[in-house]
Amino acid sequence: MTGTPLALTSTQRDLWWGAIIGGFVIVLAVAALLTILVVLVRTIDRRVATVRDTLKAAAENTADTALIAETGQRVDAVLAEGLKHHLFLGRVLGKVRM
Repeated sequence: MTGTPLALTSTQRDLWWGAIIGGFVIVLAVAALLTILVVLVRTIDRRVATVRDTLKAAAENTADTALIAETGQRVDAVLAEGLKHHLFLGRVLGKVRM
């Protein structure tokens, strides 16, 4: 070669510009998709942390479940006492017949 620059035909020049523009569009699309991915991962991470904290709070709230059975028994006792009062007052007032 003698060192003279190669001249491109208009078709070759158009193809090069098409490849450059196409590559630029692909780079922009990849950058946009990666940005969306990063945003979604951050959102998922925040929500996972919220769920984790909620589950920890639920575990702390149910730490005293041994009292549930005793509470149920006492509620039954209160209801039974209320029924006795209802029956007594109904008999005294003549509204309940046995």
